[in-house]
Order: sequence, then C-alpha cells, then structure tokens
Amino acid sequence: MSLKVELKPGERLIIGNCVITNSDQRTRLTIDGKLPILREKDILTPAKANTPAKLIYLAVQLMYLEGSFQAARTEYFSLVNAMAMAMPKCISLLDEINNEILTNNLYKALKASKKLIQFEREQSENAEPGGTGLPAGWSPDGGTA
Repeated sequence: MSLKVELKPGERLIIGNCVITNSDQRTRLTIDGKLPILREKDILTPAKANTPAKLIYLAVQLMYLEGSFQAARTEYFSLVNAMAMAMPKCISLLDEINNEILTNNLYKALKASKKLIQFEREQSENAEPGGTGLPAGWSPDGGTA
C-alpha cells in the first residue's frame, strides 16, 4: 500500500536516512516501500529535546529511523528508568512505549512517546508557580543534577 504525503512549501521530510526539502510549491508524493518516514512536524532535533519526555522521544525517534532497538537502547533505558522514578504517574505511558518497542512497532512507539510529552506538558502546567514543572533533579542533558 502506498503512502500519500502532501508537503507544504519548504516543508521537510525524512525518508530513511535522507532529508527531503520541498520547493516553494505544494507537492504531493506517493511513496512505496518500507523505509522509515517522518514529516517535519514529527521530527525532534537534539537541540529541542530539553525535557525528560522529549529525550525519550528523541531516543525512540533514533530507533525508528535506524530501524533497530539497538540504536539508542542504553540511553533509552537510562531515561525511562529515571523518569519512572521521578514521575511515577507516567509509568503506564512508559509501559505502552516499551510494549510497542518490544513488539518492534517503532512507529507506534514514537506516537506513544508523543503522549508522554503531552502528559509531561500537562504536569508542568499544573506545577507550582515559579517551578520548572520538570521532575526534581533533572538537567537538560537527560541526567540528574
């Protein structure tokens, strides 16, 4: 089955390990094959991965693009374990991501990781005034302070 993608002017798309940038006009593509595909709106760069959930998303994104759980296994488990300890309310979301990874559904794991980012955002919005909303002890590099 073909995937149909419509790109806005200047929009980027990752197919496999290639970045495709659209010209100044809308473009409609039909893609056949099994390579990983990410639209620009789903791409997270390391510079923007500044919260624990975003770092987990970035690790899953790397797994998806590489087509292998091994691509970011060590970093992923370290991040997931630290987040589970710091924010126990997110364990069911972490379990969902883990289950998708274990069944080799890396795209679904990526989508589940988006739910984790949304959960973290909601927790941040409900945090005490003046607080960062991030789990205590977190630093932007994903480790604990």
